Amino acid sequence: MPAYFIVQSTISNEAQYQKYRDAVIPLMARFGAKIIVRGAKVEALEGQHDGRRMVIFEFPSMDAIHSFWNSPDYVPVKKIREGAAALDVWAVEGV
Repeated sequence: MPAYFIVQSTISNEAQYQKYRDAVIPLMARFGAKIIVRGAKVEALEGQHDGRRMVIFEFPSMDAIHSFWNSPDYVPVKKIREGAAALDVWAVEGV
């Protein structure tokens, strides 16, 4: 069953964060991820959106998300974004 990896970010150093994007997206693709939402305007139909950027990736499964997140290959990539952005990251199973 597909699973979704959702990221909301506040970017403080765009150039450094771009280096992170350049490294993380191909790595995520190795685990079957594909981007389904990136940088689109969020329209709040009820309640409020806090204005942060949102990206949503679809993975083949929650196991694939965990394999990516816990991969030793992700450790150095994650360090690239240190000090460049604050993220909230969620994983949720699809139906």
